[in-house]
Parts: sequence; C-alpha cells; structure tokens
Amino acid sequence: MEKAFIYKAYETKLVNEMTHIRNAVLNAVNNAFRKKNKKFIDLYKKKQAKADKEYNHNAIQVIHEIEEKEGKSWVDRIYKESGLKKPERKVGD
Repeated sequence: MEKAFIYKAYETKLVNEMTHIRNAVLNAVNNAFRKKNKKFIDLYKKKQAKADKEYNHNAIQVIHEIEEKEGKSWVDRIYKESGLKKPERKVGD
C-alpha cells in the first residue's frame, strides 16, 4: 500500500514538472515568433501582494481623526502641492 502511495506521489510530481516545462517551452516559442514591437509574454503572472489589514485599518482611523479636527482641507493641499486641478462633481453625483 505504501509503495502505491509513493508511486502516485512520484507520478504527480512528474506530471507537474512536465506541465511546467511544457508551459515554459510554449511561452518561449510564442515570444520567439511574436510580431515586431509586441511585448513579451510573461511566463508567470505577477500577483498583487496581500494588503496589511491592520495597517490599513489604523491609517483609516488616523485619517478620520484628522478630518474631525481639521476638516478636509488636507485633500485640497494635496491637489495644490501636486499641481493638479481638483475634480469637480456634478450635482447629480
């Protein structure tokens, strides 16, 4: 019974390795025959890092405290310092 489990685990490992090799070769061939000025296709998609919930929660609390004390003038300062025009909202929004 143990041998059967070992064989199955080995087979699964082999299939996974072959799948990764197949994907890498297919990606390399596609990149080699891509059209001019077209971007390379990445082998692995980059995943966004998970957010630190505790840090974000604390940051939101700090922002709410500042808004209670000073109002929302900090938003206007950010737009002014960065040289951007503040977006105007329509009455229906």
